[in-house]
Amino acid sequence: MLTRIDHIGIACHDLDATVEFYRATYGFEVFHTEVNEEQGVREAMLKINETSDGGASYLQLLEPTREDSTVAKWLAKNGEGVHHIAFGTADVDTDSAAIRDKGVRVLYDEPRRGSMGSRITFLHPKDCHGVLTELVTSAPVESPEH
Repeated sequence: MLTRIDHIGIACHDLDATVEFYRATYGFEVFHTEVNEEQGVREAMLKINETSDGGASYLQLLEPTREDSTVAKWLAKNGEGVHHIAFGTADVDTDSAAIRDKGVRVLYDEPRRGSMGSRITFLHPKDCHGVLTELVTSAPVESPEH
């Protein structure tokens, strides 16, 4: 069962400048940063709030690290902006299988490693009214990693 909006992914050309915009404009601070070599992105997670299920909601800022990454291709076509929405779930395997059984294409056969040690998969945007949708099972978070 989906429990929350885990994060909203925002594609950007300059991660540092985009982080500074969200810090200066809204007061959001970086909770976590990492480079995901598999996905070809450098990212910053800005924590917005805690949630009732023990998770949190974030803005995920994504800067491509190579031109062949999915985010780089998306930026070239669409420009900066909202890239995807992610819903939190206690069990990404079970929920993605149930959604697949309803006729929605799940993009990964098996969930992959996502931000902060999470397990993730994506749903095809053409099956989700034009919205790239991610399902996330968060790893237990003990303290922020920078």
